[in-house]
Amino acid sequence: MSSKQTRITWLGHATVLVQTAQGTNLLIDPFIAHNPKYPQNFVLPSKIHYVLLTHGHGDHISDAVPVAKKHGSAVAAIYELADYIASKGMTETIGFNLGGSVTLGDVTATMVDAKHSAAAADEKGAHYVGVATGFVLAVDGGPVLYHAGDTAVFGDMQLIRELYAPQVAMLPIGGHYTMGPKEAAVACRLLAPNTVLPIHWGTFPPLTGTPEQLAALVAPGVKVVSWKPGDEYAA
Repeated sequence: MSSKQTRITWLGHATVLVQTAQGTNLLIDPFIAHNPKYPQNFVLPSKIHYVLLTHGHGDHISDAVPVAKKHGSAVAAIYELADYIASKGMTETIGFNLGGSVTLGDVTATMVDAKHSAAAADEKGAHYVGVATGFVLAVDGGPVLYHAGDTAVFGDMQLIRELYAPQVAMLPIGGHYTMGPKEAAVACRLLAPNTVLPIHWGTFPPLTGTPEQLAALVAPGVKVVSWKPGDEYAA
């Protein structure tokens, strides 16, 4: 595998590690300790430069603070969620908002829309922490990636295609809480990626969608990667 490629490792559910050729490590939606599909033999890099959070649900943020503290990360999220994470003891956060972009090493991260609920819950109850989001990650000299977070399909995915032209799309396909294969196939038509990396499937019994179901529905030329937690894809 070429060291000049961007490497994407699926760690179960919506947790994804992105490692660029220039050495920037980004971890999206860390759900580790209570994630039944987290690959137990996988060791995170000693340095994770940035932790990105798509929304406030526990299966996306539960390990954000411990991981960020252990690995020296800054946490990037929509403004209200970044503020909430700061209240949990994180000193380095990056709060931005829909349509905005920030520079994360050799990656330009743009926050885009998603359609999903988003409150965070802790011992004090539920908290408003902004809305659900996705991220477009434009790697310098590399691919444009799209992590959709938890979302239903929505027509403005076509705007994501027009503005950013993602080549690799990480899409939830499990159904029940997010879109399933039928809806994800429409998302593929709107986004027109070259490659789809399915996420948010197989973690819990209600998440019944599979990569094979999606592959049977997408247009010819769209590659749907059938992977398991711990697998790495080079883009």
